[in-house]
Amino acid sequence: MQRRELLLGAAAAAVPWAAQAQTQAWPAKPIRLIVPFPPGGTTDVVTRLVAADLTKALGQSVVVDNKPGAGTVLGVDLAAKSQPDGYTLVTVANSFCVNQTLVKNLPYDGLRDLRPVGLMGMSEHVLATHPGSGLKTVADLIAAAKKQPGKLSYASFGAGTSAHIAGAMLEAQAGIEMIHVPYKGQAPALNDLIGGQVTVMFGNWPEFRQHVQSGKLVSIGMATAKRSPLAPQIATLTEQGLPIESNSWNGILTRSGTPDAVVQRLNSEINKALQAPAVVQAFADGGIVSLAATTERFAAFIRSETDKYAQVIRKAGITAES
Repeated sequence: MQRRELLLGAAAAAVPWAAQAQTQAWPAKPIRLIVPFPPGGTTDVVTRLVAADLTKALGQSVVVDNKPGAGTVLGVDLAAKSQPDGYTLVTVANSFCVNQTLVKNLPYDGLRDLRPVGLMGMSEHVLATHPGSGLKTVADLIAAAKKQPGKLSYASFGAGTSAHIAGAMLEAQAGIEMIHVPYKGQAPALNDLIGGQVTVMFGNWPEFRQHVQSGKLVSIGMATAKRSPLAPQIATLTEQGLPIESNSWNGILTRSGTPDAVVQRLNSEINKALQAPAVVQAFADGGIVSLAATTERFAAFIRSETDKYAQVIRKAGITAES
């Protein structure tokens, strides 16, 4: 009996040492970084910038893998069902928090199955239209929508994304009805907005800026509390009577149960990457705000965003099909 207890005790004591040895060996192979959006959008660009620096810092390739679909649920679910070893990461955006309330029968619990690793960046939103619409202000949009109820449309990055939520808030606050047209990411939605296939869209200012400046798009208003220093010439929606604030942020998660040392190492390297000259310059050129933070702060941010969107979704009666 004593011998059995001694053997069990030795085995139990060996577990922390085994875990420590595994952590010290990490990373011993390439790391997969899932982006649940198509290539080309802000989240994809920011992820690739950070991934390049992580590859240098970790001595292993950080391979970006675009897996769009189902309002980001497809890509996030792959990470939620991966091994908790630090070799599978996923970049998330606002939709991650939105989906906790919006999506029925979500195949994972975002707050339980995934662990925050590090925040990266944030982009302000602008509400824009194509020149052929004849719209220039919020008043123009409301008048046109009331004249043709259910005829005007607004695009989004996908059901449940921040652009979808902002569009639904616009409808509710303005007392109008529009058709929601979800896309698999911002890039294809932006192309159709420029082409006139949809009427308006909330989108990331970095991608919309060049098209507004070239005249391919018309800015109706910035979805910011006050005029953006990145676009001070554009009136806010709040100034025009619609207090709507919308933006797109992004950060990296991994599977819950991943060793603390691995998560903290990743957090440290992500924050260092955000200070790298090439990343700082790219963020500045693109109008992206750095959101470097500790894992604890990111976890608190996720909970806060989840609660915020839950209130908006329930109040506005938003559904994944709306």
